[in-house]
Amino acid sequence: MSNENSLLIRTLRRQPTERTPVWFMRQAGRYLPGYQRIRGGIDFLQLCKTPELAAEVSVEPLEVLDVDAVIIFSDILVPLEAMGLEVEFGDRGPCMSDPLRDRAAIEALKIPDPVESTGFVMDVIRAVHGRVNGKVPVIGFAGAPWTLSCYALEGSPSRTFAAAQRMIYESPADLHLLMEKIADTVIAYLLAQVEAGANALQLFDSWGGMLGHQAFEEFSLHYCRRIMEGLDGCGVPRILFIRGAGNHLEKIAKMVNEVGVEAVGLDEMTPPEQALTIFGDRCALQGNLPPQALFASEEDLRCRVRELLDAFRGHPGHVFNLGHGILPPTPVANVQAVVDEIRSYT
Repeated sequence: MSNENSLLIRTLRRQPTERTPVWFMRQAGRYLPGYQRIRGGIDFLQLCKTPELAAEVSVEPLEVLDVDAVIIFSDILVPLEAMGLEVEFGDRGPCMSDPLRDRAAIEALKIPDPVESTGFVMDVIRAVHGRVNGKVPVIGFAGAPWTLSCYALEGSPSRTFAAAQRMIYESPADLHLLMEKIADTVIAYLLAQVEAGANALQLFDSWGGMLGHQAFEEFSLHYCRRIMEGLDGCGVPRILFIRGAGNHLEKIAKMVNEVGVEAVGLDEMTPPEQALTIFGDRCALQGNLPPQALFASEEDLRCRVRELLDAFRGHPGHVFNLGHGILPPTPVANVQAVVDEIRSYT
């Protein structure tokens, strides 16, 4: 086990007297000046595929904020492109000119070799390691099958992802075929990230919370479980984040306990006391300051940080994080104030 892996596992299962670790989802975002400078001269997807530049924006939060881990700069749709879908990033976000419309299109999707098709992501991981030089762990990630299916079927960002929602009831067998292919692709993709040096893996199901009670189990949790089982024994901690799933925490906790998932991310809708009651100390908990709170005055923001730290005080695996990604207009000084408050907390 590498030193970075040992460091991250200790971070996730720390002693209550040790300081609370901190990192942020979507670290290399548009709120940082270095990212803005680099992004101004290059297409988003091309930035993801240029390892040295992607590594530079990955480590900027470490250099500016002194966080405790680096999350690689990439995008959850990278595996979909490797499967055969054309992905573009415009002003509205990720779009696909030819979204999936029938079973024949799903059957045509390939399960790619992760090194041959997405080797640039592995190069980013190695380049980030070269920059951090063992100082902090490097975290890789991927999108969960339900979230990736939403984009593959809709073709663009949506509030409802109606195409995927309809398929649940109109042609569930076709949707399962798509999600099985995505799950196999994601497992191989994440294992390749570990082989390249990722010290932890986070699985994002950003749209899992939009599903109803039964559909959540069948189309979100089932495939998250399949991926986590596929990663069992990979040697690094696995972090599961299903956004908007506060009503399903007991189901998630049951799966976490059965599969042995090391950490669970919490969105801002989940009260800490509820999460602590349901999960206990069976896994680390990551979260969950509202991203919008970073627009508060410094005094108010520091107070909110202390309240959250108080709520998780004594839990042996709390990692301070936001409930979701940092919003683009967030003042850097406010993010620095959060880290400073965590550092000074006793």
